[in-house]
Amino acid sequence: MTDRSLLLFHLSDIHFGLEDNIALDWVKREIEERRPDAVAITGDLTMRARHREFNAAIHWITSLDVPVTVEVGNHDMPYFNPIERLFTPYKRFKGMARLIEKEIDLGGLVIVPLKTAVRAQPRLNWSKGWVTDRALAKCLKTIDALPAGCRALVAVHHPLREVGTKGTALTRHGGKALAELAKRPVEGVISGHVHDPFDIMEDTLEGPVRMIGAGTLSKRTRSTPPSFNELRWDGRELTVRARNLETVKTRDMLIDDVPEDATPPREEDDPVAPVRQVPRVDPPKR
Repeated sequence: MTDRSLLLFHLSDIHFGLEDNIALDWVKREIEERRPDAVAITGDLTMRARHREFNAAIHWITSLDVPVTVEVGNHDMPYFNPIERLFTPYKRFKGMARLIEKEIDLGGLVIVPLKTAVRAQPRLNWSKGWVTDRALAKCLKTIDALPAGCRALVAVHHPLREVGTKGTALTRHGGKALAELAKRPVEGVISGHVHDPFDIMEDTLEGPVRMIGAGTLSKRTRSTPPSFNELRWDGRELTVRARNLETVKTRDMLIDDVPEDATPPREEDDPVAPVRQVPRVDPPKR
């Protein structure tokens, strides 16, 4: 059990190539001044996994002088080189390979990775998540080895939501993963992918699991301004604050359900944050 409060920054979906440089400069200043105990980046570092985008991501992330762990997002898998995607999908992470899916032990709270972005899957939309048996077993083995009284914060890219979306499952085998995590000392699951922050208790047959999503630090906004999550852990309670340059209050930033993807809401029943900063046109996809 930690004898002091921990400060964590949860960033996601920076999308170098369409990054918001004003937001990134602000976040970097916050990290330099606040010195969080760790920074967790839950994927989609790049827009199209181009070499120049990875070079920018590596330069920015490795300049952060605090412990960092990075999840791989679907946008970080090679788009235009299928051979590389299938056989060496992490090749372009060279320069920060040591940070990929890195476990961080903060004393009483451990950030544990769970991979959801895969190189291929038996459905047409490869942008969605897939929890393999191997990835889940690795995550659970780490959690089961934690000392008594220690809690886990599981880091993924895709929210572990399998039903409730209008199309195919957002994350295949996400329900199975959540049920297994519900049996264990898991404080929450942090994720990205949908570009709006959320803080939801997800019910499973084994009990509830807290799902916490971070917004984007790119120009590809959905219904909230660019943001990141500030997490505090006092040994008993995890609190979440959605930070943004426009000083919108957290309660006005949070969507109350997980959307199918990161595109702005266009249908009547699409989840929208109370602040409703929905762009008039869909953001660029270049």
